[in-house]
Amino acid sequence: MFSGIVEARGVVAAVIPEPPGCRLVVREPKIVPQTKVADSICVNGCCLTVIEVSGDTMAFQAGPETLARTNLGDLKPGSLVNLERSLAVGDRLGGHFVTGHVDDVGTLLERHDHGDWSFFWFQIPQRLSLQMAPKGSIAVDGVSLTIVDSEPERFSVALIPYTLAVTTLGPLQPGGKVNLETDLLAKYVQRLVEARHYPAHPASGL
Repeated sequence: MFSGIVEARGVVAAVIPEPPGCRLVVREPKIVPQTKVADSICVNGCCLTVIEVSGDTMAFQAGPETLARTNLGDLKPGSLVNLERSLAVGDRLGGHFVTGHVDDVGTLLERHDHGDWSFFWFQIPQRLSLQMAPKGSIAVDGVSLTIVDSEPERFSVALIPYTLAVTTLGPLQPGGKVNLETDLLAKYVQRLVEARHYPAHPASGL
């Protein structure tokens, strides 16, 4: 479990093919010394398991499903990634509950910069909009953000200078792909609403 508060911005040191997946090697001198094999790290909003730690790098294995359904398949040496270690019991929760299970990939449609501040519009699959609402939470590449406006196929967020400076959202330009995870509670609410229309089960009497 994560909070969506990015701890560091790492650099992809290598992408090593391991068909049908790959090994992703990330360099980040702040986090790596405190990381061990089998730890869970949120990489651009995707929960991955550390399989190797060496010097100032840590390595992960990404399978074909992960590569196909997230933007990790587009990474190459030199790419920047957002990093967050899993929460410890008793930690302050500065963002919102983030599982690291990416729902889909969105695309930056518009970017409006106002000095050091920015306003983004993202295009999304329409099904995700059912789990989104103004003032609700969304994880964008692992960054916990508050939704400003939510429409059937797009939503907007306002980004403060700090977020732009320390995450991968700062250099993001229109056309860029981001990993999206909607709010965990919204998923359950949607499922409860849908379940009201399920056919009755003879054994339960529902």
